[in-house]
Amino acid sequence: MIKVPINERPNWRTQAQEIGFKFHTMHGQPYWDERAYYQFSLKQIEQGIEAPTVELHQMLLHVVDKVCNDDALMQRFAIPEPFWHMIRRSWLRRDPHLYGRFDLCYDGRHNAKLLEANYDTPTSLFESAYWQWIWLEQQVSAGLLPKHTDQFNSIQEQLIARFRHLHKLNRSKGLHFSCCKDTVEDKGTIDYLKSCAIEAGIRSKFVYIEDIGIDTHRQFTDLDDTSISWCFKLYPWEFMFEDEYAYALADSKTTWLEPSWKALLSNKAILPLLWQHFPNHPNLLPAYFSDQKHQLSTRQGIVKKPIFSREGANIEIRQNNQVIAQSSGSYGEEGFVYQAYSPLPKFEDEYLVVGSWVVGDEPSGMGLRADKSLITQDLSRFIPHIILG
Repeated sequence: MIKVPINERPNWRTQAQEIGFKFHTMHGQPYWDERAYYQFSLKQIEQGIEAPTVELHQMLLHVVDKVCNDDALMQRFAIPEPFWHMIRRSWLRRDPHLYGRFDLCYDGRHNAKLLEANYDTPTSLFESAYWQWIWLEQQVSAGLLPKHTDQFNSIQEQLIARFRHLHKLNRSKGLHFSCCKDTVEDKGTIDYLKSCAIEAGIRSKFVYIEDIGIDTHRQFTDLDDTSISWCFKLYPWEFMFEDEYAYALADSKTTWLEPSWKALLSNKAILPLLWQHFPNHPNLLPAYFSDQKHQLSTRQGIVKKPIFSREGANIEIRQNNQVIAQSSGSYGEEGFVYQAYSPLPKFEDEYLVVGSWVVGDEPSGMGLRADKSLITQDLSRFIPHIILG
């Protein structure tokens, strides 16, 4: 696993704009960064990332089943009690899901360690599935990469296949796609997913979250007053539980992607429960709720994470009782979990996180995020990767 400098493609920014990748640069700083790439061996991918991803995914599902059968565990997730039954029903029905992403600490030599699971509204999907593959093809064509260069990336093919499977289960339903207004990255992710659904033969329509209404029968509708029977929302379940129309969720006939049981997997409370059910697993870091955080070593370091934190917000890393990194944000009132600190691998002046994607129940590819900070956040750069050797 090495970092290798490479020339940028001529006019890639123009190409990005033309295909809708409008967030390649944010706030004047590069988000997509192709001045270098990371090279992995096939063994590192298959044994170091892909195999642990398979196992971690099954471990998550095991814990969801335990939580859905235990009120005390459900309470740990800071989810309002009126929605517990809806989540349980969704799990018992095994409502089908679409995708998720693990964030891993991996240096190519030691076991990958799970930092967190993003299993409700993960982004950086378009960059992982499509744009870095285009980069690979064009750099091979330009002679800057060997012809036999590969990439851990079947995300797009698996998404389309997954949408086809979901379409069979919802044959008579068109699929609405939704995200919040004024979020360029979220809209780009939604547009990409919508294109995959259309490729799979699904009638698709877009509506902003803010424009979704409710009729007298407590059914969700779009701006044309069409009932929303099936909806992919890039909008967290914990936000939905607090919204003005949350009261209608339990009675609504809308089928949601992701289903409500995924609310348990967009939540940092899953980390201590994974450690509790699979102690000393080679791909897990010790993690505890606040009443047991004393079991962690202050010398090794402790990472404090809000239960609902997203995009690296409100994270604090302490080592030897000194704060070595922290981030701001609006989370924390819901409570915290505490995880053993595992330093991210550092290459030159940047720290690297591996995002390992799961589509349905299968590993499908990865995307890399780099930052000069120990905490990966929404503006951390996306860097492509290859498999060689």
